[in-house]
Amino acid sequence: MTRRFDLHVHSYHSKDACNPPDELVSAALAKGLCGIAITDHDNCDAHLQPHPISAPEGFLVVPGVEVSTAEGHLLCIGTTLPRLKGRPAKDVVEAIHAAGGIAIPAHPFDSWRAGIRPSVLDSLDIDALEVFNAAVSSPKFNELAFAYAKSRGLSMTASSDAHHASAVGTASTSFDLDELSLPALLAAIRRGGTPEGRYLTTREALRKHFGNWFRIFNKRPNPLP
Repeated sequence: MTRRFDLHVHSYHSKDACNPPDELVSAALAKGLCGIAITDHDNCDAHLQPHPISAPEGFLVVPGVEVSTAEGHLLCIGTTLPRLKGRPAKDVVEAIHAAGGIAIPAHPFDSWRAGIRPSVLDSLDIDALEVFNAAVSSPKFNELAFAYAKSRGLSMTASSDAHHASAVGTASTSFDLDELSLPALLAAIRRGGTPEGRYLTTREALRKHFGNWFRIFNKRPNPLP
């Protein structure tokens, strides 16, 4: 059965995002998605909060985090991690694999958004590459990512990089899954899926941009101890 996922979204546990996890789930359901990976910046608070994220049967909330490595942003999909901000990307990849997760560089090549450069990518044992990011600074960065993934034979993903609920699902990846479970999804990511989507509209992009600049106004809970 073909199921569609957005593997890169942010909740209000990221300083530059504004919606609680439950609202991201609701938005994803409205878009026909079967699951999302909540990948907040350098923390897993959304997945470690006392009360589990509310999701109906048939919908998968995937644990994850977007780590700000020394060389750029790296998605961990399928598990949680301790705080690794600022560590070398190679060390973070090793930590992801040791925890049973999947390592996917986020918006690679995007020099404006901490994308990991090719010289570093060449040295990383990554599982897939985000070849379409709906919030990328320029389409050329997605084109470069696609060409790089193809040259290395890497699995490809597309994600919204949503920082507000309305952007969830603007880009996604479809996988053939016999069952809706985390192990089945991780295996499917390694095999490869079908990336698809569109870029953020001007309004969506401005909302993300100003949410970053005026992050003090975003409603966020106190961080977990």
